[in-house]
Amino acid sequence: MLKRILALTAGLTLSLSALTSHAADVLKVSAIPDEAPTELLRKFKPLGEYLEQQLGMKVEFVPVADYPAVVEALATDRLDMAWLGGFTFVQVRLKTGNAIPLVQREQDAQFTSKFITANPDVKSLADLKGKTFAFGSISSTSGSLMPRYFMLKDGIKPESYFSRIGYSGAHDATAAWVQAGKVDGGVLNASVWDKLVAAGKVDTNKVKVFATTPAYYDYNWTVRGTLDPVLAEKIKKAFLALDPANPQHKAILDLQAASRFIETKPENYKGIEDAARAADLLK
Repeated sequence: MLKRILALTAGLTLSLSALTSHAADVLKVSAIPDEAPTELLRKFKPLGEYLEQQLGMKVEFVPVADYPAVVEALATDRLDMAWLGGFTFVQVRLKTGNAIPLVQREQDAQFTSKFITANPDVKSLADLKGKTFAFGSISSTSGSLMPRYFMLKDGIKPESYFSRIGYSGAHDATAAWVQAGKVDGGVLNASVWDKLVAAGKVDTNKVKVFATTPAYYDYNWTVRGTLDPVLAEKIKKAFLALDPANPQHKAILDLQAASRFIETKPENYKGIEDAARAADLLK
Protein backbone atom coordinates (compact mmCIF):
# COMPACT_ATOMS: atom_id res chain seq x y z
CA MET A 1 0.00 0.00 0.00
CA LEU A 2 2.78 2.39 0.95
CA LYS A 3 4.59 1.61 -2.30
CA ARG A 4 1.41 2.35 -4.26
CA ILE A 5 0.99 5.73 -2.48
CA LEU A 6 4.63 6.62 -3.11
CA ALA A 7 4.25 5.66 -6.77
CA LEU A 8 1.10 7.77 -7.10
CA THR A 9 2.82 10.71 -5.37
CA ALA A 10 5.82 10.41 -7.66
CA GLY A 11 3.52 10.28 -10.69
CA LEU A 12 1.61 13.37 -9.51
CA THR A 13 4.86 15.25 -8.90
CA LEU A 14 6.07 14.34 -12.37
CA SER A 15 2.75 15.41 -13.87
CA LEU A 16 2.84 18.79 -12.09
CA SER A 17 6.45 19.22 -13.15
CA ALA A 18 5.51 18.55 -16.75
CA LEU A 19 2.66 21.08 -16.58
CA THR A 20 4.98 23.69 -15.09
CA SER A 21 7.58 22.98 -17.75
CA HIS A 22 4.95 23.26 -20.48
CA ALA A 23 3.69 26.58 -19.09
CA ALA A 24 7.22 27.94 -18.97
CA ASP A 25 7.62 27.10 -22.66
CA VAL A 26 4.81 29.47 -23.69
CA LEU A 27 5.29 33.22 -23.74
CA LYS A 28 1.86 34.82 -23.35
CA VAL A 29 1.73 38.19 -25.07
CA SER A 30 -0.98 40.82 -25.51
CA ALA A 31 -1.48 44.46 -26.47
CA ILE A 32 -3.72 47.33 -25.47
CA PRO A 33 -6.77 47.20 -27.79
CA ASP A 34 -6.18 50.57 -29.44
CA GLU A 35 -7.18 49.14 -32.83
CA ALA A 36 -9.58 46.46 -34.03
CA PRO A 37 -8.73 42.96 -32.68
CA THR A 38 -8.21 41.55 -36.18
CA GLU A 39 -5.71 44.31 -36.94
CA LEU A 40 -3.79 43.73 -33.71
CA LEU A 41 -3.51 40.01 -34.51
CA ARG A 42 -2.44 40.70 -38.12
CA LYS A 43 0.30 43.05 -36.94
CA PHE A 44 1.55 40.64 -34.29
CA LYS A 45 1.64 37.36 -36.26
CA PRO A 46 5.03 37.83 -38.03
CA LEU A 47 6.56 39.30 -34.88
CA GLY A 48 5.31 36.34 -32.85
CA GLU A 49 6.85 33.90 -35.33
CA TYR A 50 10.15 35.79 -35.20
CA LEU A 51 10.17 35.72 -31.39
CA GLU A 52 9.48 31.98 -31.41
CA GLN A 53 12.56 31.46 -33.58
CA GLN A 54 14.74 33.71 -31.45
CA LEU A 55 13.56 32.41 -28.06
CA GLY A 56 13.06 28.75 -28.91
CA MET A 57 9.62 28.72 -27.31
CA LYS A 58 5.97 29.07 -28.26
CA VAL A 59 4.61 32.63 -28.33
CA GLU A 60 0.86 33.01 -27.89
CA PHE A 61 -1.10 36.21 -28.50
CA VAL A 62 -3.90 36.69 -25.95
CA PRO A 63 -6.56 39.25 -26.96
CA VAL A 64 -8.04 41.40 -24.19
CA ALA A 65 -11.35 43.25 -23.97
CA ASP A 66 -10.08 46.64 -22.83
CA TYR A 67 -7.12 48.59 -21.43
CA PRO A 68 -7.73 47.73 -17.74
CA ALA A 69 -7.73 44.03 -18.67
CA VAL A 70 -4.11 44.30 -19.87
CA VAL A 71 -3.07 46.01 -16.65
CA GLU A 72 -4.78 43.37 -14.51
CA ALA A 73 -3.42 40.42 -16.55
CA LEU A 74 0.18 41.65 -16.29
CA ALA A 75 -0.20 42.46 -12.61
CA THR A 76 -1.49 38.95 -11.86
CA ASP A 77 1.12 37.14 -14.01
CA ARG A 78 -1.48 35.89 -16.50
CA LEU A 79 0.50 37.67 -19.22
CA ASP A 80 4.27 37.66 -19.67
CA MET A 81 4.58 40.65 -21.98
CA ALA A 82 2.38 43.34 -23.47
CA TRP A 83 2.47 46.27 -25.87
CA LEU A 84 1.45 49.21 -23.70
CA GLY A 85 0.83 52.89 -24.07
CA GLY A 86 2.77 55.16 -21.75
CA PHE A 87 -0.19 55.65 -19.40
CA THR A 88 -0.99 51.92 -19.30
CA PHE A 89 2.65 51.27 -18.44
CA VAL A 90 2.46 53.79 -15.58
CA GLN A 91 -0.67 52.04 -14.29
CA VAL A 92 1.00 48.60 -14.43
CA ARG A 93 4.19 49.89 -12.84
CA LEU A 94 2.31 51.53 -9.96
CA LYS A 95 0.14 48.44 -9.47
CA THR A 96 3.04 45.94 -9.47
CA GLY A 97 6.07 48.00 -8.53
CA ASN A 98 8.28 45.88 -10.77
CA ALA A 99 6.96 45.75 -14.36
CA ILE A 100 9.90 46.26 -16.73
CA PRO A 101 9.73 48.30 -19.96
CA LEU A 102 12.15 46.61 -22.36
CA VAL A 103 12.05 48.46 -25.68
CA GLN A 104 10.19 51.15 -27.54
CA ARG A 105 10.08 52.20 -31.16
CA GLU A 106 12.49 54.95 -32.03
CA GLN A 107 9.64 57.41 -32.62
CA ASP A 108 8.07 56.66 -29.23
CA ALA A 109 10.61 58.95 -27.61
CA GLN A 110 9.06 61.80 -29.64
CA PHE A 111 5.43 60.77 -30.03
CA THR A 112 2.53 63.07 -30.89
CA SER A 113 -1.26 63.07 -31.25
CA LYS A 114 -3.22 64.57 -34.12
CA PHE A 115 -6.40 66.64 -33.80
CA ILE A 116 -8.67 65.99 -36.77
CA THR A 117 -11.95 67.29 -38.18
CA ALA A 118 -14.21 66.96 -41.20
CA ASN A 119 -15.82 70.33 -40.49
CA PRO A 120 -14.38 72.87 -42.98
CA ASP A 121 -15.03 75.71 -40.53
CA VAL A 122 -12.68 74.21 -37.91
CA LYS A 123 -9.11 75.48 -38.19
CA SER A 124 -8.13 75.32 -34.51
CA LEU A 125 -9.36 74.13 -31.12
CA ALA A 126 -10.92 77.57 -30.65
CA ASP A 127 -13.28 76.76 -33.55
CA LEU A 128 -14.42 73.59 -31.74
CA LYS A 129 -15.70 75.42 -28.67
CA GLY A 130 -19.30 74.35 -28.03
CA LYS A 131 -19.05 71.52 -30.57
CA THR A 132 -18.75 67.74 -30.19
CA PHE A 133 -15.43 65.97 -29.67
CA ALA A 134 -14.09 62.40 -29.42
CA PHE A 135 -11.21 60.89 -27.51
CA GLY A 136 -10.17 57.24 -27.96
CA SER A 137 -10.12 55.03 -24.87
CA ILE A 138 -10.14 56.89 -21.58
CA SER A 139 -6.97 54.91 -20.70
CA SER A 140 -5.17 55.79 -23.94
CA THR A 141 -2.00 57.86 -23.63
CA SER A 142 -2.15 59.32 -27.14
CA GLY A 143 -5.91 59.19 -27.61
CA SER A 144 -6.92 60.79 -24.31
CA LEU A 145 -4.41 61.47 -21.52
CA MET A 146 -1.75 63.58 -23.25
CA PRO A 147 -4.11 65.55 -25.53
CA ARG A 148 -6.25 66.33 -22.47
CA TYR A 149 -3.12 67.33 -20.51
CA PHE A 150 -2.01 69.77 -23.23
CA MET A 151 -5.52 71.19 -23.52
CA LEU A 152 -5.66 71.76 -19.76
CA LYS A 153 -2.31 73.57 -19.94
CA ASP A 154 -3.91 75.87 -22.53
CA GLY A 155 -6.85 76.54 -20.24
CA ILE A 156 -9.26 74.19 -22.03
CA LYS A 157 -11.26 71.87 -19.79
CA PRO A 158 -12.88 69.44 -22.25
CA GLU A 159 -16.00 68.73 -20.19
CA SER A 160 -17.04 72.39 -20.19
CA TYR A 161 -15.38 73.45 -23.47
CA PHE A 162 -17.14 70.99 -25.78
CA SER A 163 -20.91 70.48 -25.97
CA ARG A 164 -20.44 66.72 -25.79
CA ILE A 165 -17.49 64.33 -25.37
CA GLY A 166 -17.43 60.77 -26.64
CA TYR A 167 -14.92 57.96 -26.13
CA SER A 168 -14.62 55.85 -29.28
CA GLY A 169 -12.47 53.17 -27.63
CA ALA A 170 -9.80 53.04 -30.36
CA HIS A 171 -7.84 55.37 -32.66
CA ASP A 172 -9.26 54.00 -35.91
CA ALA A 173 -12.76 54.31 -34.46
CA THR A 174 -12.11 57.99 -33.66
CA ALA A 175 -11.15 58.64 -37.28
CA ALA A 176 -14.30 56.83 -38.43
CA TRP A 177 -16.47 58.89 -36.09
CA VAL A 178 -15.00 62.15 -37.41
CA GLN A 179 -15.28 61.10 -41.05
CA ALA A 180 -18.91 60.03 -40.57
CA GLY A 181 -19.78 63.35 -38.90
CA LYS A 182 -20.65 61.68 -35.61
CA VAL A 183 -18.45 64.30 -33.89
CA ASP A 184 -17.02 67.63 -35.06
CA GLY A 185 -13.48 66.82 -34.00
CA GLY A 186 -11.33 64.16 -32.42
CA VAL A 187 -7.81 63.22 -31.46
CA LEU A 188 -5.80 60.08 -32.20
CA ASN A 189 -2.23 58.86 -32.21
CA ALA A 190 -0.03 60.11 -35.03
CA SER A 191 1.17 56.66 -36.02
CA VAL A 192 -2.32 55.25 -36.54
CA TRP A 193 -3.35 58.39 -38.44
CA ASP A 194 -0.41 57.98 -40.83
CA LYS A 195 -1.25 54.28 -41.29
CA LEU A 196 -4.93 55.00 -42.02
CA VAL A 197 -3.96 57.63 -44.58
CA ALA A 198 -1.39 55.33 -46.25
CA ALA A 199 -3.96 52.51 -46.44
CA GLY A 200 -6.62 54.80 -47.91
CA LYS A 201 -8.91 54.12 -44.95
CA VAL A 202 -9.57 57.80 -44.33
CA ASP A 203 -10.68 60.35 -46.93
CA THR A 204 -8.14 63.18 -46.66
CA ASN A 205 -10.26 65.31 -48.98
CA LYS A 206 -12.74 65.35 -46.13
CA VAL A 207 -10.84 64.72 -42.89
CA LYS A 208 -7.97 67.07 -42.04
CA VAL A 209 -5.36 67.40 -39.30
CA PHE A 210 -5.68 70.87 -37.80
CA ALA A 211 -3.29 70.60 -34.82
CA THR A 212 -0.54 68.40 -33.38
CA THR A 213 0.43 68.04 -29.71
CA PRO A 214 3.94 68.62 -28.34
CA ALA A 215 6.06 65.45 -28.21
CA TYR A 216 6.00 62.94 -25.34
CA TYR A 217 7.10 59.34 -24.59
CA ASP A 218 4.52 56.72 -25.42
CA TYR A 219 4.39 53.03 -26.37
CA ASN A 220 6.68 50.25 -25.15
CA TRP A 221 6.94 46.49 -24.80
CA THR A 222 6.76 45.64 -21.10
CA VAL A 223 7.32 42.34 -19.29
CA ARG A 224 5.99 41.34 -15.89
CA GLY A 225 8.53 41.89 -13.13
CA THR A 226 8.46 38.22 -12.13
CA LEU A 227 9.56 37.01 -15.57
CA ASP A 228 12.88 35.13 -15.66
CA PRO A 229 15.52 37.88 -16.13
CA VAL A 230 17.44 35.69 -18.60
CA LEU A 231 14.32 35.35 -20.76
CA ALA A 232 13.58 39.07 -20.47
CA GLU A 233 17.09 39.85 -21.72
CA LYS A 234 16.68 37.43 -24.65
CA ILE A 235 13.42 39.14 -25.60
CA LYS A 236 15.07 42.56 -25.47
CA LYS A 237 17.97 41.40 -27.64
CA ALA A 238 15.54 39.90 -30.16
CA PHE A 239 13.79 43.26 -30.57
CA LEU A 240 17.05 45.19 -30.79
CA ALA A 241 18.32 42.75 -33.43
CA LEU A 242 15.50 43.61 -35.86
CA ASP A 243 17.37 45.19 -38.77
CA PRO A 244 15.52 47.28 -41.39
CA ALA A 245 18.20 46.26 -43.92
CA ASN A 246 16.94 42.67 -43.63
CA PRO A 247 13.78 42.30 -45.80
CA GLN A 248 12.14 39.84 -43.39
CA HIS A 249 12.90 42.09 -40.42
CA LYS A 250 11.69 45.17 -42.30
CA ALA A 251 8.32 43.52 -42.93
CA ILE A 252 7.98 42.96 -39.18
CA LEU A 253 9.07 46.51 -38.37
CA ASP A 254 6.69 47.97 -40.95
CA LEU A 255 3.74 46.18 -39.36
CA GLN A 256 4.81 47.64 -36.01
CA ALA A 257 5.13 51.09 -37.64
CA ALA A 258 8.73 51.08 -36.41
CA SER A 259 11.97 52.16 -38.03
CA ARG A 260 13.75 50.17 -35.32
CA PHE A 261 13.44 49.35 -31.61
CA ILE A 262 15.58 50.98 -28.92
CA GLU A 263 15.98 50.33 -25.19
CA THR A 264 13.80 52.21 -22.74
CA LYS A 265 13.50 52.63 -18.96
CA PRO A 266 10.85 53.49 -16.34
CA GLU A 267 12.16 57.04 -15.87
CA ASN A 268 11.11 57.90 -19.44
CA TYR A 269 7.46 57.79 -18.38
CA LYS A 270 7.65 60.12 -15.40
CA GLY A 271 6.15 62.93 -17.50
CA ILE A 272 3.14 60.75 -18.30
CA GLU A 273 2.69 59.91 -14.63
CA ASP A 274 2.76 63.64 -13.83
CA ALA A 275 0.20 64.30 -16.57
CA ALA A 276 -2.08 61.56 -15.24
CA ARG A 277 -1.90 62.98 -11.72
CA ALA A 278 -2.62 66.48 -13.04
CA ALA A 279 -5.69 65.08 -14.80
CA ASP A 280 -6.70 63.31 -11.56
CA LEU A 281 -6.51 59.90 -13.27
CA LEU A 282 -4.18 58.37 -10.66
CA LYS A 283 -5.02 58.17 -6.97
